[in-house]
Amino acid sequence: MISTAFTETFGVRHPIVQGGMQWVGRAELVAAVANAGALGFITALTQPTPADLANEIARCRDLTDQPFGVNLTILPSITPPPYDEYRQVIVDSGVKIVETAGSNPAPHLPIFHDAGIKVLHKCTTVRHAVKAQDLGVDGISIDGFECAGHPGEDDVAGLVLIPAAAEKISIPMIASGGFADARGLVAALALGADGINMGTRFMCTTESPIHQNIKEAIVAADEPQTELIFRPLRNTARVASNTVSREVVEILSRGGQFEDVRDLVAGARGRTVYETGDPDAGIWTVGTSQGLIHDIPTVDELVQRMVSEAEDIIGARLRSMTERVSV
Repeated sequence: MISTAFTETFGVRHPIVQGGMQWVGRAELVAAVANAGALGFITALTQPTPADLANEIARCRDLTDQPFGVNLTILPSITPPPYDEYRQVIVDSGVKIVETAGSNPAPHLPIFHDAGIKVLHKCTTVRHAVKAQDLGVDGISIDGFECAGHPGEDDVAGLVLIPAAAEKISIPMIASGGFADARGLVAALALGADGINMGTRFMCTTESPIHQNIKEAIVAADEPQTELIFRPLRNTARVASNTVSREVVEILSRGGQFEDVRDLVAGARGRTVYETGDPDAGIWTVGTSQGLIHDIPTVDELVQRMVSEAEDIIGARLRSMTERVSV
């Protein structure tokens, strides 16, 4: 067992988190993560309506009696989802952990805290992490440039970002971006984090609700095989390199605007990738950690392997190095 401020505060056995992932954070994966002793998050906006979210939470409860949470990502939109209704479902469901992302968590904190819900807020910069801590969140998830999805615009990798944040964050903090194995877990702890968040690695598990072809594509891919789209629009997103994402990069590099790529990046096309197994059907999110992924284990096998190997690294390999130095 590796006990940290994160495991103690959020009531899980292992300092490993499966964060919210659009179209992926569903009950079967989240419950498997919870049963393995880690913390999983249902992705609220994967569910078409607040009522569907309530049903998904209930479905997850049928599959596990361990703690799990819900991710609520709030992003600018022409037609915003009914965020207040999704939030109320979370409160009414009795879920006690929420991962917020995408915007300032301040409007949500009083309601969540009044309901006894702990809030883990996702940030891509130290300044935003400090602000969230000052606002009263219960934990920080700090995302390095390696991460899938939105890495922010500062391009600071985890090796610098994690210790820089650790110098200023006193509440539990987990590190995200580029983590896929025990080596990363131990490194994150050494850099000052209290645990790690993994997205791409959990996509590539037996219980992950995406097509087997996509899991195998992740295993086959190397770390450079991602694209950073929307860079000229200052809304950078890291996605799989495919015919669609490369076309988006090319159009925007020539001065194109969002309207010129809207159809290419439609969320419905990305969902089709996961459902049909065609990796070129649309834009889909994946991180550079795919270069470290070589198999498709069950969630329990993955978590137990990581914890066991991390304990071995900490207790045997590092101790051996220390002994050599002392000699």
